[in-house]
Amino acid sequence: MSEEGNTPEAAASAAVKGVTEEQVRALVLRGTSGAGHVIRRLFQQRTRLWQGTVPGDLTGPQFTVLGILYLHGNMDQGTLGRYSGLDKSTAAPVLERLRRRGLIAITRAPADARRKLLELTADGRETVISAAPHAADVEEQLLAVLPSAEREEFFRLAALILGPETAD
Repeated sequence: MSEEGNTPEAAASAAVKGVTEEQVRALVLRGTSGAGHVIRRLFQQRTRLWQGTVPGDLTGPQFTVLGILYLHGNMDQGTLGRYSGLDKSTAAPVLERLRRRGLIAITRAPADARRKLLELTADGRETVISAAPHAADVEEQLLAVLPSAEREEFFRLAALILGPETAD
């Protein structure tokens, strides 16, 4: 165990905030091994599975966009954001990469040029259809250790944490 956290400076810093060194250490431990740590590790595991399972260079967020357009049809970027959980700053570069690859078309709404309309191209449709079995396999591999009832509970708890905006 490092003695860096036991320095007089650390103790003084903790005392200024009215927190003991022991309480600070407990907070640091919680912050480095709690929910955020577990979520990051799950994301890393899913990324490894995705890269090892899905052929080509289609990313998870790109598949999500293509899949939503496949399932729900043409829509504007705001609607896509609600379905996908991708905020505008995250979605914009994903959409641009998909457009450059010819997998989606992006146009401006005639009535409001600020509104971007998204359409799945024939190549995009073909891409999402061919990637879908691989994406489903990634999910199966990720959740393989959980029996069906525990999978349902996992998703129920995750939805509870994420809040009502994820009910779709």
